[in-house]
Amino acid sequence: MDLLQLRYFQAVARREHLSQAAAELHVAQPSLSRAIARLEADLGVPLFDRAGRGLRLNRFGAGFLRRVDRVLRELDDARQELADAAGLDHGSVAVAAETLLTLTGMLTEFRAEHPGVAIRLYQSSAEAMAEQLRTGEIDLCFASQPLAGSELHTREVLREEVLLGVPPGHRLDGRDRAGMAELAGEPFVTTRPGYWPRALADRLFAEAGVDPLYTCESDEPGATGELISSGLGIGLVPGMSRRVATHMPGSFLRLDVPDCHRVLTVAWRGDTYSSAAAQRLTEFAVGYFHRVFTA
Repeated sequence: MDLLQLRYFQAVARREHLSQAAAELHVAQPSLSRAIARLEADLGVPLFDRAGRGLRLNRFGAGFLRRVDRVLRELDDARQELADAAGLDHGSVAVAAETLLTLTGMLTEFRAEHPGVAIRLYQSSAEAMAEQLRTGEIDLCFASQPLAGSELHTREVLREEVLLGVPPGHRLDGRDRAGMAELAGEPFVTTRPGYWPRALADRLFAEAGVDPLYTCESDEPGATGELISSGLGIGLVPGMSRRVATHMPGSFLRLDVPDCHRVLTVAWRGDTYSSAAAQRLTEFAVGYFHRVFTA
C-alpha cells in the first residue's frame, strides 16, 4: 500500500465512477482499475460492490475512506504548514461561494496585495459547500445560510437588507413598500433549492401563507437582477446589488415583513489546520465588506 494508491482510492470512492475518477486524476482508466484491485488485495477485503460497470462503496470501503480522508488531510496540512513557513508568497487557498460575483471585488484587491497566493474558486450550493469543507476540497466558503457541521466555525462579514426587485413598468414600479399578499400570483424569479434566495423566499411566502409562483429558477443567484430587468418576473435582490450589478431591476421595494435580511458569513473547519493564506483571506474579507458595504 502506498500514498498514490490511497489518493486513487479516495477519488474513486468519492465519484463511485472509474472513468470520472480517472479523468480527475489524469490517469488511464485501466491503470486506475489495477491500482484499486491491488489495494483490495493488500487489504484482503473488497472496498466496492460491483454491478456491471458500476461501483458502489461498501461498508468496508466506507470505513476505510474515513481513515484515508484523515490520513491524507494530515499530510496535506503538514505540507501546508511547511509552505506557510516560507510566507504568503507561496500560499494557496480554495474558496467556495453560492455566487462568485459576491467575491469578485474583494478577491481583486486581495490578489493585488498578495500576488503570490494561488486562489481556486468553486460555485456551490450550501449542501455542496458543507461537503467540500468536510472532505478538505476547500479551505473557506462564503455562505448566506447556515451550513451543516458541528466542526464548522463561522464569522459574519456582511449583514444587509434584502429588497424586492421589480421590472420597469411593473404595477409595483415606483412604490416604496409592498406586502407579501400583494405578490400572490406574480411570476417570481429565484434560484433552485440550496441557494439562499430560494431559502429566504420559501420562508417569507410560508410565513405569509401565500403560495409562490416560481417561474424562473437558476443556479446563479447573481443573475437574478438581470432576469428581473428583462421582465421575467419579480424577485429578491440583496442590497449590495445596487452597487455592483450591471443590470438592475426597474425599482427596489422594501417588503413589509420582519427579518428580510441576508447574512454573509465565512466558514471553515475548526478541527483542521488553517493555512496562513486562508487566515489572511478571512481577515481581509471581513475588513473589505465592512469598508465597502457598511461604511
